[in-house]
Amino acid sequence: MTIKRAAAYCRFSSDNQRDESIDAQVRAIEDYCKKNGYELIKVYADRAKTATSDRRPEFQNMITDSEKKLFEAVIVHKLDRFSRDKYDNVKYKRKLKANGIKLLSVTENLDGSPESVIMESLLEGMAEYYSKNLAREVMKGMKETAYQCKHTGGLPPIGYAVDPTTKKYVVNEDERGIVETIFSMFHNGYGYNQIVTALQEKGYRSRYGRPIGKNTLHDILRNEKYTGVYIFNLTDSKDVLGKRNSHRKKDSENVIRIEGGMPEIITKDLFQQVQTKMDANKQKPGRQRAKELYLLSGLIVCGECLINLGYEYAMIGNTKYSGRNKLKYVTYRCGNRDQCKACRNPELRREYVESYVIDELQKKIFNDDAIPTLARQLTEYQAKKDDTVQAEAKSLEKNLRETGKQIDNIVSAIASGVSNATLLGKLEELEVQKLKLEQRFLEYNASKKTAPVTEDALRQLLSKFKEHIDSRNLPEVKKFVDSYVEKVIVYKKHVDLILKLNFDAKQKPHPHADVVLHGGGEGSRTPVRR
Repeated sequence: MTIKRAAAYCRFSSDNQRDESIDAQVRAIEDYCKKNGYELIKVYADRAKTATSDRRPEFQNMITDSEKKLFEAVIVHKLDRFSRDKYDNVKYKRKLKANGIKLLSVTENLDGSPESVIMESLLEGMAEYYSKNLAREVMKGMKETAYQCKHTGGLPPIGYAVDPTTKKYVVNEDERGIVETIFSMFHNGYGYNQIVTALQEKGYRSRYGRPIGKNTLHDILRNEKYTGVYIFNLTDSKDVLGKRNSHRKKDSENVIRIEGGMPEIITKDLFQQVQTKMDANKQKPGRQRAKELYLLSGLIVCGECLINLGYEYAMIGNTKYSGRNKLKYVTYRCGNRDQCKACRNPELRREYVESYVIDELQKKIFNDDAIPTLARQLTEYQAKKDDTVQAEAKSLEKNLRETGKQIDNIVSAIASGVSNATLLGKLEELEVQKLKLEQRFLEYNASKKTAPVTEDALRQLLSKFKEHIDSRNLPEVKKFVDSYVEKVIVYKKHVDLILKLNFDAKQKPHPHADVVLHGGGEGSRTPVRR
């Protein structure tokens, strides 16, 4: 009998199997080789790898080696070790066949006859059915566990631990500070770099002993579980190629959400404010990546591009080191300079223009002379806002009455014997619409008229603003700047500061500032002055 070369392919998945499973498969294949005249020259073994995907290192090595004619047959203990996906079965069997390699099974006698072809197809279908049915049964059990708000496996989120007795989540007091620090700092205007630095200074580390990175920050800030909501089955399963994407979410009807199912670490109000801020930052990602905090980011634009090109280019923060001692200079420069070198507007030192804007805010808004005017304007604005709310409440009340009449008419028609699927569907639709309208109407009625803005309240605000400036609390100062500055337009020789509030004729709404250049060199501007 001619001795033929063969390779063994062995595999076990992660469902409670161990290396002994590989050893058992190899022994069975060795016995098969002795009885059938094969010499086993190599063993390919994938440990803890599912057969529903072809993303298995040793499996791919075996397919590659089949092209080199190193062996004449691939022997598996059972066909489900080769693959449990019908597409992969056909695809890789075709590759082996094209390379002149046979696929043999120890437990299934497939001799190439028409009957064995049918049997092989049935076995492959059963293997795929087994895999999918097992996944369904596992998911059923995990859902039952989830409805009890118990841990379903894996590492709990940072800030939580699992009670060994109840299997429910409890707060990990050693990690609670990580979550609270991240949410608090981000809400107060700090960027990822600053938060990472603060966590390192406080001695916080990940569970693997490494510094906490930006990706972890993002995942924590987006995790609603910290508000006390138990969530299961949120992310989508693997795609047809076996790839998993944790950012791809499932439909809401497939997600288990239980309010109060976990201990609360972050309030819902704080969480929602952070989500709003993160969504807004998607439009302005540069600010979050910046290592420096720029008070005018998103507000400062290039006036020269506005004159020469007809549209605005944002001025962006820039840090450079120059001179023999490599002194640090932080400036604003036109973004058009970096993109196409078309702008000749010199850079403007950050401390100059930011100091000017803060000074103007103090002169024009946060001072005793401006406070009465500011209080009057804010009160008028709130009154207009209240009037709008009341108008919308009346409109909702009218819609509620009309919806109620339509419901009564359909109910009367049904009571008189007129009934069909269309009518019942319309009734159900109107009932849902009525519930939504009632909810919105209650919310509008619950909102009380805003009290007039008093001068004392504004003076307290002024005091806070000055405190933040004195203490160099830049995130808080930036909140004031964003609230009251409409735009800062930088020209070669002057800066226009446009405020959001209109004042009377004695106080110009568009203060103007001159900037004098010395020598024309970049970064050599003098402080702005009126």
